[in-house]
Amino acid sequence: MKFIDLFAGIGGFRTGFERAGFECVFTSEIDSACQEVYEQNFGEKPFGDITKIEPEFLPDFDILLAGFPCQPFSISGRKLGFEDTRGTLFFNICQIIEQKQPSVVVLENVKHLIHHDKKRTFKVIIESLKNLGYKVSYKILNAKDFGVPQNRERIFIIASKYKIFDFSKLRKKTTPKLRDFLDNEGDFEILDKSEYTLIEQIREQETGLLFAGYRNKGTWRKGVRPNTEHLSRVHRQPNRIYSIDGVHPTIPSQETSGRFFIYIPEQDIVRKLTINECYRLMGFPENFKKHRRLSENYRQVGNSVAIPVIEEIAKSILKQNLLIDEPQTEIVGNLQMLLFS
Repeated sequence: MKFIDLFAGIGGFRTGFERAGFECVFTSEIDSACQEVYEQNFGEKPFGDITKIEPEFLPDFDILLAGFPCQPFSISGRKLGFEDTRGTLFFNICQIIEQKQPSVVVLENVKHLIHHDKKRTFKVIIESLKNLGYKVSYKILNAKDFGVPQNRERIFIIASKYKIFDFSKLRKKTTPKLRDFLDNEGDFEILDKSEYTLIEQIREQETGLLFAGYRNKGTWRKGVRPNTEHLSRVHRQPNRIYSIDGVHPTIPSQETSGRFFIYIPEQDIVRKLTINECYRLMGFPENFKKHRRLSENYRQVGNSVAIPVIEEIAKSILKQNLLIDEPQTEIVGNLQMLLFS
């Protein structure tokens, strides 16, 4: 029940798999600020540049985890597959897989990976894993379906040596409301009423977001039609305000000042989401040690994974017996009884 954690960030993947009973035996993360936070929380500093890893010297493991970066692959005049990933960081993942032959590979990325470089990138990734001898399935999962009130869609690719991973067997939960994840007390940044405009009737979107209004930011005058000035304020996510009776939009890594504003109806106030609340919306434990710089915290949490999604994937890997080439074993059977009884 061992795994390695590549492109580890601040340990979201690791936290989810450890909660399911797995053991981390190796970690790689090149970002020094993330390394610092990772070491504070897990007691070990990740290996740096993945391109410097010599796969044959890695400890044995059952599962490879990687929230890998997306890079364009050149496939002009070549067959799709392993060789077409040369020059990318995904090629280094493939080298490790080829050398160590883990039972399962779990990859995570933004949902737009499917369309990246006119869908060529995604095609190369899938074909590469198949050429390495794996059965591959993939699905876009939303964090709000796994117990946190955040509309966060990410694609998960799961490759297994023995049988295909069935995403339909993941156990989903009722979507909670944002208000249940907020702090009751704190030094909140509350907007003055002159700084925002609430719409007359809150609009519920298909995603579960309740659009309540927008911040009164400056607008581009040139080319703006009469009575549409508010559109230039609204279309940018940091200017939107959502009610706490719905879910929160995706927490991005680019918003390093944390411009996430929420409307609290019973108090008739608009305030900024706190950094602790951001981490809570990703499923991090309350005692998680954060970076000393606030802007770095916002970047790191936005780059992370929703831990409840990861934990459910880890448990389902066990439940579906993806680690073994047998229908059942006494060890895995006992683990399942502990996890799912």
